[in-house]
Amino acid sequence: MKSPSNLAIRLVVLAVALASLSVGAFAVTPVKHRKKAAVKTAAKTSPAKAASGASPKTVVRRTTVARAGAAASLARTPRRRAWVQTWDEPTYKDSTLGDLTEGEDPVVRQAAVEALGPFNGSVVVSDPTTGRILTIVNQQLALGGGFQPCSTIKVSVGLAALKEGLVDRTSPARFYSKRSMDLTDALAYSNNYYFANLGIKLGYERMNYYARLFGYGEKAGLNIEGEHPGYFPPAPPKEGGMGMLTSFGEEISQTPLELAALMGAVANGGTLYWLQYPRTPEDVKTFQPQVKRNLDIGKLIPDMKPGMRGAVEFGTARRAKQDDEILGKTGTCSEGRTHLGWFGSFNEGSGRKLVVVVMLTGGKPSIGSMASSVAGDVYKKLASAQFFRNPMPLTPATLLPSAFPH
Repeated sequence: MKSPSNLAIRLVVLAVALASLSVGAFAVTPVKHRKKAAVKTAAKTSPAKAASGASPKTVVRRTTVARAGAAASLARTPRRRAWVQTWDEPTYKDSTLGDLTEGEDPVVRQAAVEALGPFNGSVVVSDPTTGRILTIVNQQLALGGGFQPCSTIKVSVGLAALKEGLVDRTSPARFYSKRSMDLTDALAYSNNYYFANLGIKLGYERMNYYARLFGYGEKAGLNIEGEHPGYFPPAPPKEGGMGMLTSFGEEISQTPLELAALMGAVANGGTLYWLQYPRTPEDVKTFQPQVKRNLDIGKLIPDMKPGMRGAVEFGTARRAKQDDEILGKTGTCSEGRTHLGWFGSFNEGSGRKLVVVVMLTGGKPSIGSMASSVAGDVYKKLASAQFFRNPMPLTPATLLPSAFPH
């Protein structure tokens, strides 16, 4: 495979940097356009002077002077600015409406609902050792067609690059500037340039192979009513190419269930379980785990964990930090006119293991760091309820050897 030129790499990195500026909630008109608009307005409001042959600049100058007194007077009077919403989805709503909770773990459900609070979003909590979903807050959102994964795609990109031998945890990657960064810091700080360059090196075919291996573009659940699969594009994005695909997840649709399944595989050492969602107490009693496929990533996970741990310790997910160890990856971007905030995570320690995925949608608060805060609250509330210290209930899932990763 022919390696890309330095110019191509710089162009993609520039596209990534420009795209990162698009998440602001307000649009600003360039100065030159405002000047043109002022000239047109002045000509309309002063037709006599415009007809007399005065230049547009003169008209603007005279108009400005004539209005100076009025402007000074208005400056003394406080004026309320009109509030304009620039996103399509509301930031706040009751995200529990329509949820059917029979079969869920009531303790986990309560913690997730309280942690999400008034935000418009979804929380999915699952057991990474069995694939059982313990709760889904906002089931309509979680089971829908998915959303752009933003920077959570970097987990898949990192695993793919490690598997292909393109990078290791400690080798720094140097950008076109003098700055360099290794995989740990790139994950912790969610560095777009680093993962854009990995995307170029991987190329579409290899990234497509690994993305589908990790569950993108297919249902994550087994016979879960109402679930829709996500989507992985058949070609690199036209705007930004592989750099945008592997740094922002451009043109990919990811469901919270897809991210929960992948996080579960990273947490348990490489077993991608079918997520199952018991809907009755009887379903819980007879639940048995089902392996979707075994991912050959066991040797790669130790190179991924320091960066995912660093995200919580000192990086983009600092709001999730708790007494117990949490690892995860944030994601922040805009899809159309809506802001998205993701956080996929799992805990480590001597007690019970959980995967917690949070997805927020709406206005400016819908960002990855806020999603990590919600997840951190879930862990905190469950720790207070002694959830992690309690033994798992005796069911076929906990008795069968297949319930544990291999």
